[in-house]
Amino acid sequence: QVQLVESGGGLVQVGGSLRLSCAASGSIFSINDMGWYRQAPGKQRELVAVITSGGSTNYADSVKGRFTISRDNAKNTVYLQMNSLRPEDTAVYYCNADLLTLTVWGRVRNDYWGQGTQVTVSS
Repeated sequence: QVQLVESGGGLVQVGGSLRLSCAASGSIFSINDMGWYRQAPGKQRELVAVITSGGSTNYADSVKGRFTISRDNAKNTVYLQMNSLRPEDTAVYYCNADLLTLTVWGRVRNDYWGQGTQVTVSS
């Protein structure tokens, strides 16, 4: 079994900063892409940022220049540094990992999600 455990969400004022963390654990062979998604009330889940195993990154236009995604491969952990937060950044943030696990049948590739962490930006 694989678990993604997120932390770092909370309540912050406009212009403030938060740092989210997501640690993957379990029978992991390797991790490909890791990313952050968010879902605001009444809206679809959307991609915020993604980082490859080699460190290449991609961001939603709405967060470019304000958010930074990074990862520590030794710790199977991905981070999201969020600066200059706006009320429209309010959402539940979900961690995602595309990874290979070790099973009795060999290596199996799957997509995993964290439980979500609430980020609320007050104005």
